[in-house]
Amino acid sequence: MTPNTRTVKVALVGMGRMGRALDTLSVERGCEIVARLDVAEMTAGITRDHLNGAEVAIEFTTPHTALDNAAALLAVGCPVVIGTTGWNAEASRLEALVAQHRCAALWSPNFSLGVQLFLAIAEDAARRLATTTGFDVHVVETHHTAKKDAPSGTGIAIAQRIEAGLGQEVPISSIRVGSVPGTHDVILDAAFEQIVLRHEARDRRVFADGALAAARWLAGQSTAHVFTMRDVLQGAPSQET
Repeated sequence: MTPNTRTVKVALVGMGRMGRALDTLSVERGCEIVARLDVAEMTAGITRDHLNGAEVAIEFTTPHTALDNAAALLAVGCPVVIGTTGWNAEASRLEALVAQHRCAALWSPNFSLGVQLFLAIAEDAARRLATTTGFDVHVVETHHTAKKDAPSGTGIAIAQRIEAGLGQEVPISSIRVGSVPGTHDVILDAAFEQIVLRHEARDRRVFADGALAAARWLAGQSTAHVFTMRDVLQGAPSQET
């Protein structure tokens, strides 16, 4: 933690692999974990007392519980960073919850700062590819066998960025093997040559690091809005609802 940086009080929701990684790294990143909530606590219902003074919560659970958890947190006035993926089809519900409770949320399919750069590179490559003939595009995402959603949220985000620039659908292949934290490839293939763009996470702490940075940033927002990592990296001001 840098000198004169205020410590932010954080509640963790979900004490699986990511929850434990966040817990371990929190002190180094200027965060104090004041509450650790898992399935039993969230199912029973939470109050501000359960949060023990937390200014913001970080949620890493499962696709079918993520939005219910977010709803419970927002209802008691606690901004929430959602790291769970696989619930994107219900994005409108999150927006409605934020508006209803007038409390901010931030979500991202991937909190790695390198992935944010990778998305920008993929977007630029798609614009250039749109004026080039002879190349097919395919996204391949590889994760550990315990990952519940396929394709991954990051794989979908990459494909969407490419589709926006290319003007056509981009297929995604999902591989689940071993303990891979996360590898994403964009393959540009032509008859006699191939380009492969790759982002490879070597340790899940890269996601914990980004999520803690997002939590610190969200704790400083004063208006209700659904933010993303783009806002964090660009230092976007609070937005009116």
